[in-house]
Amino acid sequence: MACLERASPALKRILLKLYRENKSIEIDHHLYEFGSVEYHIQSSTSDTHYTNLSVSTPLLSQGVILPNGISHYTKQMVKGICPDVVEIIEPAKEGYQITLRLDLSKIPNGKDSIKVIADISAVQAVILSSQLKEMLMNVSSQDTFQGMYKTIKLVYHPREPFFIVRQPQKILAVFPIRFKDKTDVIIATAFFQELVDVGSSEKWAKAPPCCWSPIPPPELRGETFEDLSTNGGFVSFDISSRHVRGKRLDKTVWSLLNFYAYVKYHVKSTRSFIQRRMRKRLQRLVEVLHKRSTQEEEKEEEEEGNHKVQAGRSRESVRELKSRDLGVFVDDG
Repeated sequence: MACLERASPALKRILLKLYRENKSIEIDHHLYEFGSVEYHIQSSTSDTHYTNLSVSTPLLSQGVILPNGISHYTKQMVKGICPDVVEIIEPAKEGYQITLRLDLSKIPNGKDSIKVIADISAVQAVILSSQLKEMLMNVSSQDTFQGMYKTIKLVYHPREPFFIVRQPQKILAVFPIRFKDKTDVIIATAFFQELVDVGSSEKWAKAPPCCWSPIPPPELRGETFEDLSTNGGFVSFDISSRHVRGKRLDKTVWSLLNFYAYVKYHVKSTRSFIQRRMRKRLQRLVEVLHKRSTQEEEKEEEEEGNHKVQAGRSRESVRELKSRDLGVFVDDG
């Protein structure tokens, strides 16, 4: 999903500027991004090596909030971005989930520097992805109930919960879909049906099978009425072991976390495309009508001109007849 970058473009630009200056810069900058994400970048001329980066982001939760906000596993994943450059400060700055001390002088020179800074700029994506990975790993056989695995409700945005069900041979991810505008519901429904058709084709056989239904799947039986009240149905993905093996795990987790955003992006783009097409068709129709109106006006002017010419000729003919009659009368006299 090219539209959903892991690295924050604005944070990346600031860190690149600090790195390329090769000297300490006095900076105290707050950066706000979509999704209630906030970065606080601090650098002082008195500290020639270090830059502090504090991150505040909505955390993926199961209704249980950890005392420190972020688990030990997630902190280790953040530290693993670049151990020589990234150090976690305890406790985090007040109002933020995590504070990092960055030693930009230890970033390697050349093209690798851009990659390292891009990885650091993706710290918010690392936090979210690590949380979901940890939740999936912590699901065990003890989470079964009457032969069925317990459903895990995950909340990132308050109105956009999704569900994970760990089963013996697969993981089921279910997304309830809601829209305020009925037009968006129509566009999204057509998109989901096409997604199911394309996903079942031989070309995309390796992708997780997708299913859309207007009613909740049986696995969500027992969930609250509010969570199951939708106008866009339910989209489910069957994730097998090959989708979470090796490097594919990170890609799969990131895709699940951003599925809602991807659907909204597609619906918005489709609606804009339809509106542009409608405007173009309306413009062409106006041009045709204007051209026809112009042609009718020209035809009327031509006919009016012909009438004037014919009237002039008639008057000339009358004058000629009168002249002839007058000449005849004079000759007779």
